Amino acid sequence: MTNIHTFVVLAYKESKYLEDCIKSVLNQSYNSKVVIATTTDNKFIRNLAKKYELDVIVGKHTNIGGDFDFAVQCGETPLVTVAHQDDIYDYDYAKRVADNYLKYSDASIIFTDYYEIRDGKQVVSNLNLKIKRILLFPLRVKCLSRFKFFKRFVLRFGNSICCPAVTFVKPNCPKDIFLSDYKCNVDWFAWEKLSKLKGRFIYINDRLMGHRISKESTTTDIINNGIRTKEDYDIYCKFWPSMIAKLLTKVYKNSEKSNSF
Repeated sequence: MTNIHTFVVLAYKESKYLEDCIKSVLNQSYNSKVVIATTTDNKFIRNLAKKYELDVIVGKHTNIGGDFDFAVQCGETPLVTVAHQDDIYDYDYAKRVADNYLKYSDASIIFTDYYEIRDGKQVVSNLNLKIKRILLFPLRVKCLSRFKFFKRFVLRFGNSICCPAVTFVKPNCPKDIFLSDYKCNVDWFAWEKLSKLKGRFIYINDRLMGHRISKESTTTDIINNGIRTKEDYDIYCKFWPSMIAKLLTKVYKNSEKSNSF
C-alpha cells in the first residue's frame, strides 16, 4: 500500500526528550514518513536529524498556532500527525490510524486515547483522563462521528481531545486549523472550529501514545500563570451563555491540578 501517513516531529529549542520521540515514530509497525519541523533551528536539532537521517524543514515563528499550522503543512501525505517533541507513540499508532482512514476517508481528524508520562512512568488513569474518556464516550459509536451535534458535544464540557494523539486528514481540513492568538487552548480552538465543518471525528478507543507531563512543559507553565483559565472561559462561550461558561470554567479549573506540577 502506498504510504499515506507522515509524522511531523515539531521540535522547539533543545528538548531532552526529542530523541525518544524520534525513536518512537521511527519504530512503527506502519512505515510512516518522518520529518522534523522547527522554527528554532539549531545544532541540537540538526545533529539528531543527521543521526536518524531525517529532513529538517525550517519555518518562521509567529505564534503557537502558527507553528502548528506550519507543521501540518510540512506533511505531504493525506494523513499528518504533528508529533510533540516530548511525547512518544506506541508501535501500532500509525497502523491503526491508517486502517481507520481507509474505513472513514471522510474524517477530518483521527485520534486515539492516550496515557500520561510522569517522572518516566506511565499513568493510565487519573481524574483528568477519566473525565476525558467519559466526554468522548459518544464517539465510540462510529455512526455518530459525522454529526455536528456529537462532535460539539464531546467538546462543550472541556477539551477532551489530546492534541498530540490527533492525526489530521489534510484533504478534509482547512490550512489555518490553529490560527489564533491563544497560548494554551490552540488545540481546543481548532477542534471547535473543525466541529462546525464537514468531516468525521474518528476516535480510536485504545491508548496508543504517551503524553508527557513535566515541570518544564509549556502547558504546566501556562496553567501556573493563570492564562489557561481566561482562555477556557473564551472557548466555553462558543458553546454556552456567559453565566454557564463562568461556572464551567471554575469547575474545569480543578481538573487542571492533575495536568500540572
